[in-house]
Amino acid sequence: MKTLRLILGDQLNHSHSWYNEKRDDIIYFMAETRQETDYVTHHIQKIIAFFMAMRAFSKQLKNQGHNVIYYTLDHQDNTQDLTRNITQLIKTYNIEQFEYQLPDEYRLDTILLRFRESVNILTKVVDTEHFMTTRDELATFFKDKKQFTMEYFYRMMRKKYNIMMVNEKDPEGGKWNFDHSNRKKWKGDILIPPEYGLKKNVTEFIKLLEKEGVTTIGRIHHNHFNWATTREEGISVLHYFCENLLEYFGDYQDAMDPDQAYLYHSRLSFVMNCKLLSPQEVIDTVINYWKIHSKNINISQVEGFVRQIIGWREYMRGMYWMQMPSFAQTNHLNNKNKLPDFYWTGKTKMNCLKCSINNSLDNAYAHHIQRLMITGNYALLTMCEPSEVDNWYLGIYIDAIEWVEITNTRGMSQWADGGKIATKPYVSSGSYINKMSNYCKRCHYKVNNKTGDDACPFNSLYWNFLNEKQDFFKENNRMRMMLNLLYKMDKDILKAHQEKAADIIANPGKY
Repeated sequence: MKTLRLILGDQLNHSHSWYNEKRDDIIYFMAETRQETDYVTHHIQKIIAFFMAMRAFSKQLKNQGHNVIYYTLDHQDNTQDLTRNITQLIKTYNIEQFEYQLPDEYRLDTILLRFRESVNILTKVVDTEHFMTTRDELATFFKDKKQFTMEYFYRMMRKKYNIMMVNEKDPEGGKWNFDHSNRKKWKGDILIPPEYGLKKNVTEFIKLLEKEGVTTIGRIHHNHFNWATTREEGISVLHYFCENLLEYFGDYQDAMDPDQAYLYHSRLSFVMNCKLLSPQEVIDTVINYWKIHSKNINISQVEGFVRQIIGWREYMRGMYWMQMPSFAQTNHLNNKNKLPDFYWTGKTKMNCLKCSINNSLDNAYAHHIQRLMITGNYALLTMCEPSEVDNWYLGIYIDAIEWVEITNTRGMSQWADGGKIATKPYVSSGSYINKMSNYCKRCHYKVNNKTGDDACPFNSLYWNFLNEKQDFFKENNRMRMMLNLLYKMDKDILKAHQEKAADIIANPGKY
């Protein structure tokens, strides 16, 4: 039966069972389209990374003997629309059956479901064979529960897959979670190795995007693109992480420094999110390396990494499919403000924001605490509309696919879901930023000054936010201590905070 199989740009799983058979009557189809480059304004490095990864994957399938049709962005037959391209191919090649893997974005899932219902040929949908949970597994796990807690899900995953377990019930090291050991400030006394060198010339891709008029954000150097875009490169980066970075990863996974773009982070998120590497093989590789070198690597370093992948990553995907599509409209705190222009330029006197945003613009990357406690913290404290924040995060980060972006942004960062993902909003004054980073020393503002022209803007924004939104948090036990401090604050000081915060929100370009 003449079959057309669709491969999306984040479905580059070399181990998928589709490829176990080689048949002349099966055609694989991949395409670079304006539909995907334009649904949000993406970082130029993100688009190029996907195009490079897709082309390399297509080439490998062809080398293995599979029939592949690949539309580049400027291909003469490319309609720039997914379903129109598929319809065209069905007619041209007399296709009798259309097959695709379950998309990981609700947007594409809906498009393909509608298309499937509209065509007059047989259709078949299969799993991507990548994640360690199904779409609905988290919903089943939390059935009839009023509150969702990632920790319980994480423990279930450890038991289910026998990951870092002594027996069926007990975790290695005597604890499930070493998070309290993962909060050290990096003081510059321990060497940070450079990122794994993959510098590639991407001039042809830059010219392609310019020729086709694709609007992008961010910056790129023609011959300094340094992201893994093939499985082989991903494996090399994974081994480099184990051999050079894992030893201190857990200690400093929350640390921030103005001169360090990556610290000890693995830089595996892109190759994992487009499925070139599986979570199981990444976890197995890291744990096996740790077992061999356990004298030099503390369990807290490894557990922190494992938790991010089998805990948070799988948890966020489950929450996405459990909450969508209504999740994308949530705005529990009724925030309405516009995201400041400096999110696209990095031009601000606040050093933490300047460094985090410029890192994002330069590298299409910032680690989770920079995203959560710097850019996300500021956006929430200035009460920005969640969709504004969503679009920025989805566009600027190389690893941002909606299932992982929107849950972290609208849920974890902006608390727009009212606490389904995070039990309390992740907001802070300048003191936390100073505790976990080296930003404040070089800042125009003084973090220890609470009020006045040279006071850290985060200080006034924090207390103003608590005052403005206190009704939302009165029943939240985790916010009680800070609300009590708010209630006891001198009224003149609170007024000064409110006035300063109002000016920051109204005139972000001044700061």
